[in-house]
Amino acid sequence: MKFDTRKLLTATVYVFSMTVVALPAAAQSWPQKPVKYVVPFSSGGVSDGVARLIALHLADKLGQPVVVENKPGVSGIVGTQAVARSPADGYTLIGGTITTHAVNPFFNKNLGYDPKKDFVPINMVGTVSNVLVVASDSRFNSVKQIVAELKAQPDSLTYGTAGAGTSQHLSGQLFQSLTGTQLRQIAYKGGSGAMIDLVGGQIDMVFETVAAARPMIDGKRVKMLAVTSKSRLASLPDVPSLAEAGVPNFEMQSWQGVFAPVGTPQAVVDRLSKDIAAVVALPDVQAKLRALGVEPDGRGSKDFASFQRAEIAKWDKVMSSADFKTE
Repeated sequence: MKFDTRKLLTATVYVFSMTVVALPAAAQSWPQKPVKYVVPFSSGGVSDGVARLIALHLADKLGQPVVVENKPGVSGIVGTQAVARSPADGYTLIGGTITTHAVNPFFNKNLGYDPKKDFVPINMVGTVSNVLVVASDSRFNSVKQIVAELKAQPDSLTYGTAGAGTSQHLSGQLFQSLTGTQLRQIAYKGGSGAMIDLVGGQIDMVFETVAAARPMIDGKRVKMLAVTSKSRLASLPDVPSLAEAGVPNFEMQSWQGVFAPVGTPQAVVDRLSKDIAAVVALPDVQAKLRALGVEPDGRGSKDFASFQRAEIAKWDKVMSSADFKTE
């Protein structure tokens, strides 16, 4: 039996071309128009700063503008809902955080979105650590002193937060869980209000982000007792981690990442993951991220998805036994 080589080659080319045609159009030619990058928080914060920095450089990679749009409201729920309902075509992204994509379900059973089912993780841009601070004239000079007082007088001390599900709140909840103590949460509309009351003597402590606490630190209006990261921070080398300071296994870091609606073509996800990782690796971008209090990461879609699942499981365990006390 003889084969006609030309006919076989023609048939192969035809099958290949039909396969390419069958691929989603967005995966073949994306992007053909500007990409929208939604920030579910107000302008001027860490999430906004990260988004604008990434968007600026990502636009160069994509050859299309990346437009940042702020959609704040209800701990990031408003903007996150909007993106979950957007077309999964690669033209709408969201800057997700530990609040929007890990812990919001523990505080609101009617979110209108599912952090895992409605989104695909693209890239984990970086992590944000907090620092436990007390007023400069506070009687506390160590974490062990705080724990000792709480053991002797449960629920006698207060800590300020920017609301349920924020990094300040999560830090406090993990602290209570690991030390077997009770703190009273005082929730503010923003972290700045908590810091003002801290130096004014109205509350006892705050687990504030390093960037937000920096003005008070530099002004010597607060004392730093420990950082919430697993190990010491390069920016605060003389400040111990909470694990070092007497709370074994303590590790709490917020994070900044990029997500897209579930169903976004895999080719688009892969392209975005690679390009954002390249942006995060730029020395200039890393320096600017650190200035925002963000430690660069850049892990890709698959690793970021595993990290997100682990974070949800971790906080599910903490929150299931939490006794919330908010004023």
